[in-house]
Amino acid sequence: MEKINGLSEDEVLKLEEKGLINKRFDVKTKSIGQIIAGNFFTLFNFLNFGLALAVFFARSYKNLLFLGVVICNTLISTIQEIRSKITVDKLSLLNESKVQVVRNGIIREIGIYEIVLGDILKLKAGNQIPTDSKIIHGEVLVNESLLTGEEESVGKKSGDNLYSGSFIVSGSCYAEAIHVGNDNYAARISLEAKYIKKVNSEIMNFINKIIKYISIAIIPIGILLFLNQMNTAILSEAIVSTVAALIGMIPEGLVLLTSTVLAISVIRLADYNVLVQELYCIETLARVDTLCLDKTGTITEGKMEVSKLVPLNGTIMSDITDALGLMSYHMENDNQTMEAISRKYARKNDYEVLEIMPFSSKNKWSGISFKDVSYVIGAPDIIYGSKIKELEDYADNRVLLLAKSSHKLNKNLPKDLSPMSLIIISDKVRKDAKIILDYFKEEGVSIKLISGDNPKVVSYIASKVGLQNIKYVDLSKSKTAIYDLVDEYNIFGRVKPNQKKEIILALKAKGHTVAMTGDGVNDVLALKEADCSIAMNSGSDAARNVSQLVLLDSNFSSMPKVVSEGRRSINNIQRSSSLFLCKTTYATILAIIFMFLGRPYPFIPIQLTLTSVVTIGIPSFVLALEPNNERINGKIIVNVLKKSLPTALTITFNILIIMLFPFFIKISQDEISTLCVIMTGLTGFMLLYRISVPFNKVRGILFVFLITLFFIGVTFMRGIFSLVILTPKLLFIIGLLFLLAVFVFNCFTKLFYTIAKKIRW
Repeated sequence: MEKINGLSEDEVLKLEEKGLINKRFDVKTKSIGQIIAGNFFTLFNFLNFGLALAVFFARSYKNLLFLGVVICNTLISTIQEIRSKITVDKLSLLNESKVQVVRNGIIREIGIYEIVLGDILKLKAGNQIPTDSKIIHGEVLVNESLLTGEEESVGKKSGDNLYSGSFIVSGSCYAEAIHVGNDNYAARISLEAKYIKKVNSEIMNFINKIIKYISIAIIPIGILLFLNQMNTAILSEAIVSTVAALIGMIPEGLVLLTSTVLAISVIRLADYNVLVQELYCIETLARVDTLCLDKTGTITEGKMEVSKLVPLNGTIMSDITDALGLMSYHMENDNQTMEAISRKYARKNDYEVLEIMPFSSKNKWSGISFKDVSYVIGAPDIIYGSKIKELEDYADNRVLLLAKSSHKLNKNLPKDLSPMSLIIISDKVRKDAKIILDYFKEEGVSIKLISGDNPKVVSYIASKVGLQNIKYVDLSKSKTAIYDLVDEYNIFGRVKPNQKKEIILALKAKGHTVAMTGDGVNDVLALKEADCSIAMNSGSDAARNVSQLVLLDSNFSSMPKVVSEGRRSINNIQRSSSLFLCKTTYATILAIIFMFLGRPYPFIPIQLTLTSVVTIGIPSFVLALEPNNERINGKIIVNVLKKSLPTALTITFNILIIMLFPFFIKISQDEISTLCVIMTGLTGFMLLYRISVPFNKVRGILFVFLITLFFIGVTFMRGIFSLVILTPKLLFIIGLLFLLAVFVFNCFTKLFYTIAKKIRW
C-alpha cells in the first residue's frame, strides 16, 4: 500500500474557512443568558413585581418583604440550573466521539466535529462511521441496520461508500470523507432521532395546570376583591389587603423548587457518571415498571470470550492453544472474535510468516501460513464441508472451527485441512449483572431481554444472571402479533430494529411505563419510543443522541443509583408540593369568599411572609433534598391533594370561625388578624408534622427550629409583622381554636381519603 498523507494543515484551515467541516447538529443545552431569562422573566415574577409596585405606591414598605423571598427563590433556582448546565456541558464534552484521521502523513485523533471534507479516516472494528466516506484502502464488514433494518452485515471494499451511522463489524480501512455536516447521513438520522417528543411527566403536567388555572383566575379575582375592599377600607389598606390575597394564590416557589430539585439531581447523577439529557426523565425512570434490556452492553460487556475448546480427531489441548497463540499474535485483531482469542492465547514468538489471509465477509474465514504448517479459523460449514458430529452439541452457540494444513494458503483454502478444535465463543457476562437484575426484581420491575441473537443463546445467558421464569420467543419464526406476546414472554430473540420499536409500543399500549437500554444503531427506533431511554457511552452516537440518559462509563451498575435518585427527587417534590398547594388553595378560597363577605381581608403581605417562610419555604427546600427511596405509588396530583386539601380547608374553616367572633365578643380587627396568622401557622405545622412522619434527626431538628422561629416571630417581632400582644384572652381563644382545628383537620382528612377510595383515585 502506498503511503497515505491525507490533508495538510493549510488545506484543513481553508476548508474550515469555507464551512466544509462536520459541524455540530445536535441539540445543545440552554445558554446561561437563556437560563437567567427563563427564571427571572416568568409570569409569576411579573405578577409579584406588579403587586410589589402597588404596595410601594401605597407606602406600606415593610409589606415589600415578600419580594425578598421571591428574589431569593429565583436566585437559588437560577444558580442550581446554571450549575446543572455546566455539569451537563462538561459531561457532553467528555462524551464526544473521537476518530483517527491522517493529516500530514501522521495519524491523529480528533473530535468527529473537527472532520473536514476530504479528510482521510482510519476506521477499524467497533468504530461508528462519523461521516459519509469512500473506502480508498482496505476491506471491512459493516452493520447498516439503521439504514436497511437488516441485521446481516455487508462487505465493503475499496471504492465502496460507507454511510454515517453504520458500524464497522470487522476489518479495517482508510476512507475519504465525501460529506460533512448536515449533508451526511448521520446528521439526518440524528436530527430525526433528536426530535422533541412529548415528555411523559406528571409533575410537569401538574405544575402547568396549576399555572394555567391560577393565571386565568388571579386577575378577575384581584379586581373584584379590590373593589370589595374599597367598601371597608381606605385606598392604601385596600391595596395591601388585595396584594396579600393574590400573593397567597401564587405558588411561585413550587415551580422554582421543582426545577431546583431536578437540577440538583442532574449534578448528583453526574457523580455516578450519568449524563442527563432530558430533565423530567428522572421522574419517568422512578416510575418505570418494565425495563427492556438489549443484551449486549447491559447483561453482557459487549465483548466476546472463548468459553470452551472442543478437541477434534484426538488433537491434544496444548497443540490447539499453541496454534491459537501463533495465529492471534501475528494476525491483526480486526474483529471481536480474534480479539477474544488474542486476549486468552496470544504468545510472543519469532516464527516466520509466509502469508496472512484476513477475515472477509465473502470468505468467512481467516488464516495464516508458516514454513511447515497453515492454520485456518472460520465457519465450520465453509472450512470443512463434511459433517462434524460434535457440532450437534453446540447448535445454539457461536462456533468456529480451527483447522490445519501442511500446504500454504495461496489466498484459497487448502484441500487437506484437518479439523483440530471447535472454538465456542460467547458474550462475556457482566460480573454485576445478577446483582442489578435482582435489584429490579425486588423493586417490582419486569425485565424483558431483547436481542438479535438466537433466543436459546440469550436464554442461556439470562439463566446465568439469575433471570427466573424464562420464556423465550423467536420473532423471526413467530406469526403471532407482538402485542399478544409482550406480557407472556421475557426473552425475545432474532429481533429486528423495527420489532424492538413494536415491543416498546405494545408494552406502552398495555399501560406499562417502559425504560429501554441500548447501545447500537439497531436500538435507536426503540429508544425513541421508550418512556425513558438509556444509552451506553460505549455504543453508537445515534443511540446516545436519542437517549435521555447516557451511562458515561457504560456501567449498568449505575442504574440502581439512578432509580434511587429519581425516587428521592419525585417523592420529595410531592411532599413539598403539598405545602405550596395548601397555601394556594386556601388563599384562592379566601379571596373568593372575601369578594362577597364585605369584611376586611384578614392578612397583610408581611404576615403571610411569616407563615409561608416557617411552614412552606424553609421546610420545603430542606425536605426536598433528603434521601428518600420509597417506591412511587399513585398519581402525583392525588398524592399531593390528600395532604394539602384537608389542611387548606381547615385553615379556611379557622378564618371563617374567627370572622364570626365580633358578633359574640368584643375583639378588634388587629386581634382578628393576629388570630388568623397564628391559626394559619399552627395548622400549617399540622401538615408539616404529617408529611415528616416518621421523624428522623433532620426532620426533628427542623420541626423544633421552625416552631421556635414562629414563636419568636409572633412574640418578640410582633411589631414587624403587625401583630398584637397575646393576652390571656387571646391565648385561651387560640387553645380552643387549636383543639377545634385538630378535630376538623382529621375529619377533612378522613373524608378526602374515603372519597378518593370510592372513586378509585
